[in-house]
Amino acid sequence: MKSSRAKSFGGNEKRLEQLTAWLMAGPAIFGLLVFIGLPFCLAVIFSLTTLKLDSPLPVEFCGFEQFYRVFADQGFRQALVNNTIFAAVIVPLQTTAALALALLLNRPLRGMIIFRTIFFMPVIFPMALIAIVFELIFAPGPNGLLNSFLLFLSNGYWQPLDFLHNPHTALAAIITLSIWQGVGFQMIIMLAGLQAIPAALYEAAAMDGADRWQRFVHITLPQMRNTIIFVALVTTILAFRLFDQVWILTQGGPNRATTTVMFETVRAIFKRQDVARGAAMSVLFFMIVLTVTILQRWLAKEKREID
Repeated sequence: MKSSRAKSFGGNEKRLEQLTAWLMAGPAIFGLLVFIGLPFCLAVIFSLTTLKLDSPLPVEFCGFEQFYRVFADQGFRQALVNNTIFAAVIVPLQTTAALALALLLNRPLRGMIIFRTIFFMPVIFPMALIAIVFELIFAPGPNGLLNSFLLFLSNGYWQPLDFLHNPHTALAAIITLSIWQGVGFQMIIMLAGLQAIPAALYEAAAMDGADRWQRFVHITLPQMRNTIIFVALVTTILAFRLFDQVWILTQGGPNRATTTVMFETVRAIFKRQDVARGAAMSVLFFMIVLTVTILQRWLAKEKREID
C-alpha cells in the first residue's frame, strides 16, 4: 500500500515538474513560433508565387521559378561569395581575438573591471553611430584619419586611398569595423568560460612544473572547447547576417564588392517591390546558414561533458 502511494506521489511530482517546465518554456516557444516559424512559413509560400507589390498582374503560383531566377542572378551569387569571404575571415579572427582579450582581462588586478567595460562598450553602441565614426576614419584624401596616420608613419610616402570606394579595400574595411564592434560580445562569453575552469587544475599543473604555455595548451584550451565552439557558431550566424555596415557605408558597392545576401534581399523587397524574389532569397539564405551551422557542429564534434 505504501509502495503504491509512493509511486503515485512520485508520478504526480514528475507531472508537476513537466508542467512547470512547459509553462516556463512557453513564452520562448511562443516567440519562436510567432517571430521565426510563422514568417519563415510565409516566406516559403510567397517564394512559390509571383507576388510583386507594384505589379498590376494577379498573383500566380509559379513553383520553383523564383529560386531559379535567384540562382541565375549575378548579384545574388556575388553577394553569397562576399558573405562567405566575410565569414571565413571574421570567424577565426574574432574568435581568436576574443580569447586573447579574455585571457588578458582574466587577471585579479585592480581596475580590471574598467578595462572589461571599455572593451565591451562598442557592443552596446548603435551600429549607425559606429559606421559614421569609421566613415570618418576611412575618409579619402590626406585628411582622413587612417590616411593621415599612414602618411605620418611612412614619412609622406603613403598614397591616400578611398578605402570605402575601392573594390580591393572596401570589404576589408567592413571586416575591420565588424571585428572592432563585435569582439567584446565574444570576449564576455570567453571570460565566463575561463572563470568556470577550476583553479585546482592550474595549481596542480604548477606543482608539476608546467609553464604558462603548457597550462594554456593542456588545461585552458581543452576546458574552453565547448565555449570556443559556441562562440564560433554564434559568430558564423552573425557574420552571415551582415547588413547594417554595408547599408550605411557602401550601399553594396563599389561594383558589388560589399553586397551581401541580406542587402540583396532587402533591396529586392523594398526597392524593387518584388516580394516573391526576396522571399526566395530569404529561404535560400536560411537553408545555407542552417547547413553551415550543422556542418560546423558536426566537424567540431562538441562534447556535452568534459571529463
